[in-house]
Amino acid sequence: MNVELINIHKWFGPVHANDGITLKIPSGVIQGLLGENGAGKSTLMKILSGFYQADEGEIHLDGKPVKIESPADAIRHGVGMLHQDPLDFPPMRVVDNLLIGHQGGLFPNRAEAIRAMQDLQARFGFNIDPYAYVDSLTVGERQQLEIMRLLWLGARVLILDEPTTGISANQKEKLFATLRALAEQGMTVIFVSHKLEEVEELCHRVAVLRQGKLVGETTPPYRTEELVKMMFGKVVLPEDKTHFSSSDPLLRLENLSIEDYRLQIQNVTLTLHRGEVIGLAGMEGSGQRQFLQACAGIIRPVAGEIYLGEKRLTGRPYREFLEAGITYVPAARLEEGLIPGLTLTEHFVLAEPQNGLVVNRQKAAALTAQRIADFSIKGMPASTVESLSGGNQQRALLAMLRQPLNVLLLEHPTRGLDIESAIWIWGKLKERCRQGTGIIFTSADLEEILHYSDRILVFFGGKVSQPIEATKTSVEELGQLIGGKGF
Repeated sequence: MNVELINIHKWFGPVHANDGITLKIPSGVIQGLLGENGAGKSTLMKILSGFYQADEGEIHLDGKPVKIESPADAIRHGVGMLHQDPLDFPPMRVVDNLLIGHQGGLFPNRAEAIRAMQDLQARFGFNIDPYAYVDSLTVGERQQLEIMRLLWLGARVLILDEPTTGISANQKEKLFATLRALAEQGMTVIFVSHKLEEVEELCHRVAVLRQGKLVGETTPPYRTEELVKMMFGKVVLPEDKTHFSSSDPLLRLENLSIEDYRLQIQNVTLTLHRGEVIGLAGMEGSGQRQFLQACAGIIRPVAGEIYLGEKRLTGRPYREFLEAGITYVPAARLEEGLIPGLTLTEHFVLAEPQNGLVVNRQKAAALTAQRIADFSIKGMPASTVESLSGGNQQRALLAMLRQPLNVLLLEHPTRGLDIESAIWIWGKLKERCRQGTGIIFTSADLEEILHYSDRILVFFGGKVSQPIEATKTSVEELGQLIGGKGF
């Protein structure tokens, strides 16, 4: 299906999110859409997929003007969107999620849905149990489920918004193979990303947005420097490696064991020092999340000890971990870190120690203005958090952290962020290290783990390696361990 966006404008209050964008996408291609966080990529695609309506402009599909007023409208016209955070229902089974949106009346035909799912799985090499619960799937499998659902509903244009965030290298390879196969079958694929290497590897053509405007289009062979300049208006270089690790022990784990219904982590002994950064590498679902949550007091270990300095925290409630200066920042910003519907001001007020029953509005306004300035948040005090871009949501989460902090536990801290935002985030995190905070973080990006960590732990199916000095390993060696070789 040929897609044409003509002179698209979209305002959110004073913010001109899309400023006169005109873009033509022929069928059978993988179209890359690049841009920094807040450039207007997701807004443009949400207009095409019916989540937003343009204030001005037209959408043409196969040369005919169409009016798309809802996601249901979009799918009727053959346009489906896979969002950065899958829009599924985790407590439900896979087959029931597949049926969502399908016009089957009060008694949907599950047998027909399962047959369709089996055909799609055979076509793309997927392997998902139709009767499994969605909350037991990895992020990559949830993406596969959403792709199958959209195809079954009749999508001929597939939009993917930052689809490689939080998935393993193997899952990414499978996703890319699926997208290439779809394009070869005549589908139009729009790949929204900020990751240059992925766009260069996958896409037949690329359009670049900056500050709401289309600033350029290009085709292979791509020049990375040219793409970076179009994205940011300048060349962006990663910062030099800095280390603030001391010999002062901070968080101490002794023979820590964690269990859930899928895996067991046995006998982990580790000492995190003041100013140190420890990176956790491994395929999604290998135990990194459970490890971080145990260190934060969110889940309780089945054996072993947790100490902060000489203070024993084993078995203590989450609040005592918080009061001891241990904070966990989840990857699911809107699901676990922020509260949709509340403004930036309300978040900053809630994050502060409460004195009295009445909020001092003048103090709250001053606090919000200061945090917005200090953390370069592109938003207004009255902006709801769900209206912010992913990068600005992450900045808001960091702006809510209290001072001082002893231990900061981060799950994918630069998930979905462009190069410049990721460098900025790590600059703020390294400031914390300089002040004596110890950091443990997990990431799907091995380059990020190598660049910012002092030591690295590799997870494989619940097994945990001995700490590895980041300066004495490589992406290739970590990849071997992540694949289970060397354990």
